[in-house]
Formats: sequence, structure tokens, C-alpha cells
Amino acid sequence: MMRFLLDFISGNVRALPFMISVRLLVLCAGWLLLPSVSPAAPHVPDSDQQVLERLPFRPNDPIARELSDLRARLKANPNDIDSAIRLARRYYGLVGEEGDPRYLGYAEAALAPWWNLNPPPEAVQILRASIRQFRHDFTGSLADLDAVLARNPRNAEARILRAIIHIVQARYPQAAADCAALDGLVSPVVSAGCGAMVDGLTGKAAAAYDRLTTVLDQHPEASPSDKLWANIRLGELAWRLENTKLAERHFRQALSYDITDGFLLAAYADLMLDQKRAAEVLRLLKNRERSDVLLLRIVMAEQALDLPTAKEKADAMEARFVASQMRGENVHQQEEARFHLYVRKNPKKALELARENWTVQLEPRDARIYLEAALAANDPAAAAPVVGWVESSHIEDRYLQDLARRLKGGRK
Repeated sequence: MMRFLLDFISGNVRALPFMISVRLLVLCAGWLLLPSVSPAAPHVPDSDQQVLERLPFRPNDPIARELSDLRARLKANPNDIDSAIRLARRYYGLVGEEGDPRYLGYAEAALAPWWNLNPPPEAVQILRASIRQFRHDFTGSLADLDAVLARNPRNAEARILRAIIHIVQARYPQAAADCAALDGLVSPVVSAGCGAMVDGLTGKAAAAYDRLTTVLDQHPEASPSDKLWANIRLGELAWRLENTKLAERHFRQALSYDITDGFLLAAYADLMLDQKRAAEVLRLLKNRERSDVLLLRIVMAEQALDLPTAKEKADAMEARFVASQMRGENVHQQEEARFHLYVRKNPKKALELARENWTVQLEPRDARIYLEAALAANDPAAAAPVVGWVESSHIEDRYLQDLARRLKGGRK
């Protein structure tokens, strides 16, 4: 889901001619995570030229060349808003491609001349909302989006970003209303997919799968990014409905578009881990250690295979979590909870993190780690909020339902 956001904002999703670039929103839905306690303020460089850390791009890397060109254009004219927006969108897109939240600070720095205006230009306000939601400032993000939509109800970027936030926070009626308002503003595949996300979480997963499949089949002209995102959604729906072969078929189809998508790789790796296919996980994620989200899957796979490199990578993973917290960028708290439960074997710490994460993000994978940690910690009472969500949402996920039933039965 968050992958969709990143593609929509950075421009990877096809838009109608009158729209601002509408691509980036299709990128990294489950990657938002922020603790309920107040974190340190995220570090923002004084400008996007400030060197904080050398990110591993080779000099001849096309991404490095692209960023260098965009930075040069902005440096030549620091008040050129179009150049700033293009650079900020590219940095934001790299968050999803590389799984590295440090790019958010560079995106914000590129927009610095307009960041604190009230209101800023519409495109800047949408990017500000996008960066805020990724950092889990949902209140600030929604305030920006509400303001944009009050002025321009046909702004698809703002509409779909608000829908995603409502989904993440389990406000399904509001999300459904925003998804319905997308008709005619975005491609039919994106519009149908937005509605399918809501239906897939509220007891209508089979119908959502059928409807999205039909729309995708009816629109062979859809862009590769639209098709990729739709296949990820279909894979998740099929997996939830316990058709893992069909889910894998959709994930493999999504991979065939040759678009770098960290969320797709993480979802497919999770399917393989559930099926104890650790060696295949390592082949899928070869040379992907830079992403925190993907490194966790690599560590879990190496641990399952009892490889000698697992400990070194686990230590590196933990160091990254600490460094992220020191920067005030706790955006992978769900992954951190999973790390402590399955790698460090510390269910109490995992439960603490999962509980904090649940205060801001209420998606199936957030529910899963919360329930698993509560069960491992022998603390069924702690799971009450998630058990309630499983029951009230009517989500069709037998694994979550079974976990909730076990915890509810053991509640004291």
C-alpha cells in the first residue's frame, strides 16, 4: 500500500493530462511505523547539498547521474519550484525503491523555501503531507490533505493519499468514500485497486479479488506501474484467502515488469518464509541488504538455514534500528518488533514495539506481529485491541483469526 503512495507521488502511476504527476503513491504501504511516544525530531539537512553519509551509488550509476543533474538544476536556481519538486519527488521515490528513509530528509530540504508557508503551493503541500505520513505525523498529513481537497476536490494525489491513511488507521468508511471519488481522476485499475484494498480488509476479499482481476483484464493498456501494483494487491488478497499458489503467481507477474519495488520483494519473501523456503528468499533478495526491510528477511532466512553470516547481519540490523531511532526516524517499528521476536527471541520487547506500532498503524501485518508477540509473551490481555480489530473488521485471514481465537480463549 505504501509502495502505491510512493509511486503515485513520485510520478510512476499514469495520470490524466490535467493532473500533477501522479505516480508515486503506489509504493510502500506497510512501511510507515512510528512509536506512540514522541520521537526526536527527524534530522533535515540544511540543504540537499549537505553530505550526511555517502549512499552507495557508483559514479556511473544512472540514479546517481539523475540525482546529480536534478541537484545541479536546483543549485543554479534555488527558488525554482519546479526543479525543487522534481528533485523532492525523486528522493521520495527512492525511499520505496531502496527502503531507506534517509531520503525523506533530502526531499524536505529541497522544498525548504516553501515548506513552512501556510499554505504552501499545492504540489509542495501534497509532498509535505506525503513525507509527514511516512514519518507518522498523520494529524499533520491529514490537515494538509484536507486543505488541498477543500480547494481542489479533484486532486487525485491528495485523494488517494488520504484514502491510504484512512486504510492504515482502520477508518474504512472514510477510505471507501475517497476511493469512490477517484473514478474519472485516475486510471480504472488504480481506482478499482483502491476500493479493493478497503473491501479486502472488511469481509469482501473474494469479491475484491474478482473485481480487480476483471478491471485489470479489461485494461491491457494499463501502465507497467499500474499492473505491478494491481498484481501485488491481488497477490495479497489471494494469500489472505489461502490460495498461496495464486498469490505467488501474482507476485511473480509483478516481478516481471522489472520495476524496483521493495514492498513487492518483502511480501514475496514473507510468503516464502511462511513456506520455509529460506534458500529461495536469499536468491530473491541477493544484494538487497541495504534496505532495512529486506535485510530483516535476509537475516531470518540465513538464521533458518543456520548460516554463519546470520549473526553478523543480525548485529548490523540491530545497529540500524538504533541509528534510526537516534535520527528520529523510527519508520520500521513493525520490522523491529519482528526482529526481536524471531531473531533475538525477546517476546516482551517485541510486544512492546508491536503495541506502540498499533497506535498508529492497523494493517494485517501489524496485527500479525502484535498477536504473535502477545502469544509468545503469554500475555493474552495485551492483545485485546487487535483481537477486537480482527472481529470488528471481519477480515478474512484465517491465520489472524486463529491467533485471535487462541488469545481470546486464554485471556484472564
